Amino acid sequence: MNTEPSRRTVLVVEDEPKLAQLLCDYLEASGFGHHWLDNGLDVAPWVRLKSPDLILLDLMLPGKDGLEVCQELRADSIVPIIMVTARVEEVDRLLGLDLGADDYICKPFSPREVMARIRAIFRRLDRMQNPGLHETGIVVDAERHAIRFNGHLLELTATEFRLLSLLSSRPGRVHSRDRLLDCLHDEGQAASDRTVDSHIKNIRRKLARVAPDRDIVLSVYGAGYKVEA
Repeated sequence: MNTEPSRRTVLVVEDEPKLAQLLCDYLEASGFGHHWLDNGLDVAPWVRLKSPDLILLDLMLPGKDGLEVCQELRADSIVPIIMVTARVEEVDRLLGLDLGADDYICKPFSPREVMARIRAIFRRLDRMQNPGLHETGIVVDAERHAIRFNGHLLELTATEFRLLSLLSSRPGRVHSRDRLLDCLHDEGQAASDRTVDSHIKNIRRKLARVAPDRDIVLSVYGAGYKVEA
């Protein structure tokens, strides 16, 4: 399945078609991209080619079981892996991190619980990659030119992306209008204080769609703007 580059992609490795489809449906509804494989032999080559953001890896697979697949992946990849198992006797081994799995879940399970585990891992990764996340909820993905707020992808223009990236880089710090104008001048725009104010207004409106009860971008009279920590 083709997915948008700005969406995180979860690889589902499961040989039960109905269960795999159920997980894919929940992933889609939760805003994640997804791909499904049903044979352990196919996993490592696909991961090297496509670089998913997380793998849901069933323990019992044809071709190569989940334990072998996990070991193979860990030879050259740090992609988060959630092992899925119906074999309770394997739980101690999984918990011991002998294989490098990040989490495990036992069958039968609730798909909602799986989505919660996935989001929890992504939150941990976001906090490591963006130290300001625990203060603001804003995650800047410069490589994909995307910003997420509280896990939601914001639909930003290029200028809005640059402004919010700058503001969120130092939570609590006031950025002058002149500094913010630099973001616009770098793109060759004829800009003024009023132009900055207009872009900030649009950014606030988009943030409010996610958290209507919070003021994220604050104006500081006579000084500029800041992202509230």
